Amino acid sequence: MKIVIAGGGAGGASCAARLRRLDAAAEIIVLEKTAETSIASCGLPYYIGGVIGDRGEMQAVDPQAFGDLFRVDMRLNTALARVHPAEKIVETTAGERIPYDKLVLALGARPFVPDIPGLDTMPHFVVKRLADADAIKAHIAARHPKSAVVIGGGFIGVEVAENLARLGIKTALAEMAEQVLPPLDTDIVCQIHAHLRAGGVRLALGDGVREISGKAVVLAGGLKIPAEMVVVAAGIRPDTDAVKGTGIRLTKSGAIRTDAFMRTSLPDVYACGDCAAVRDFVSGREEAVALAGPANRQGRLIADHIAGGAPYPYGGTQGTGVVKAFDLTAAFTGNNEKQLRQSKTAYGKMIVWGNDHAGYYPGASPLTLKILYGPADGRILGAQAVGRAGADKRIDIIATIMRLNGTTADLRDAELCYAPPYAGAKDLVNMIGMAIENARQGLSRPFFGTDFAGMAVVDVRPPAAYRKNRLPGAINIPAAQLGRRMGELPKDKPILLYCFRGYTSYVAARILMANGFKNVFSYAGGIHQYLAETGG
Repeated sequence: MKIVIAGGGAGGASCAARLRRLDAAAEIIVLEKTAETSIASCGLPYYIGGVIGDRGEMQAVDPQAFGDLFRVDMRLNTALARVHPAEKIVETTAGERIPYDKLVLALGARPFVPDIPGLDTMPHFVVKRLADADAIKAHIAARHPKSAVVIGGGFIGVEVAENLARLGIKTALAEMAEQVLPPLDTDIVCQIHAHLRAGGVRLALGDGVREISGKAVVLAGGLKIPAEMVVVAAGIRPDTDAVKGTGIRLTKSGAIRTDAFMRTSLPDVYACGDCAAVRDFVSGREEAVALAGPANRQGRLIADHIAGGAPYPYGGTQGTGVVKAFDLTAAFTGNNEKQLRQSKTAYGKMIVWGNDHAGYYPGASPLTLKILYGPADGRILGAQAVGRAGADKRIDIIATIMRLNGTTADLRDAELCYAPPYAGAKDLVNMIGMAIENARQGLSRPFFGTDFAGMAVVDVRPPAAYRKNRLPGAINIPAAQLGRRMGELPKDKPILLYCFRGYTSYVAARILMANGFKNVFSYAGGIHQYLAETGG
């Protein structure tokens, strides 16, 4: 059997290696348009910033060694030009025609560079390949730029901005949307915004780039940001031009449509990785998700299907990811609120604040966890976490429970390892599961946001904390005094209780509800969440 794999990245290389392990006789040809295969793309910003000093570490597998080990014909600097499905032949950009029995399209994606007037007058770069990172490092070493603008606030944009700032370059990040990191909701990403600014990154949000003029990036609103170099991190597009017009079905974004076994609409042709559209695990919608983990698993799945061993369907992509902004980490899985609204999915939410490990053990730091769930069945629809430590661990736990079709009750009941240096006896995962189940049973009514109009706001913290900071218009009735002072509270308007992180206000709410108060809310995340959202 002759298998041609177009693309030597995560999906293509994973497919080739698995194929050889399953079939010793197969002829495997990998066409890679660049001189690089299986580079650590996600590490490029840290290579630019010098955190990763050895260039060799950025090459996960040497192409020659990979080809020798797995007996794969690795053809570098060789791009797919055209597929001729009727003849079962692929044509390369060099004009070579190669027959195939099975074809795997692992074409990846290309950086999207907006048409910005004046961009060519400014040293500008993208960050997709190791050669791109080399070019940025060489420019910095030769020109010593004092200022830079990163255009785009996705993973790469945030990470590049951090690393340029760490190099001492005055760095701004311009993003057309109102926030960076689209997978996060505004009530979580607000902490990342504050941390980026504290690290020296200037954020210009909600304003697109109009032009490059002289040594400045000019935004649509007229703001001029000084810059001696620009890094364009405005997203990617599926690199599928070579298969257009061949009969392969594409989405509106140009991604290749696939079925549960990663098969395309053409016989014996598969697709995986950044160029392929797959089922979203939560909504069931067709999405192209550029993540290395799913690409690797898709490549392996295709190999199993081709080799005829134990084929299995792809279960969909959750979109689990993690990103670092200086020493703060944000992690996420599943859908966010915007996605759920777009798919018209009913959802509830919960936010809890805690510590990454037991508070009495030295070094504990705040950790915020948010869950989106189905109100009727407790199905986990998405999760987000942010903190200096422990965010990735909690999201990994929740992502695994999601994959197994678990519910918020399973978060409550999860048996997780505990020791003071690592977690509390009631882990934050357990705590948010308990909080959600309380809400689903009608034992609590969580409040979210910063608009308290028409509510009686009550601070149930000690007086000293109330004097230090408080919500607008709040009165102070410490929780320990609530039993004898509840007569001071109105029964004709909603009552919002808040504390430091949300637990004491929940207890206070139960006291009021047990005494006949009907319209009582507890601020999810407490004043910590309010201060994070308002920048207070």
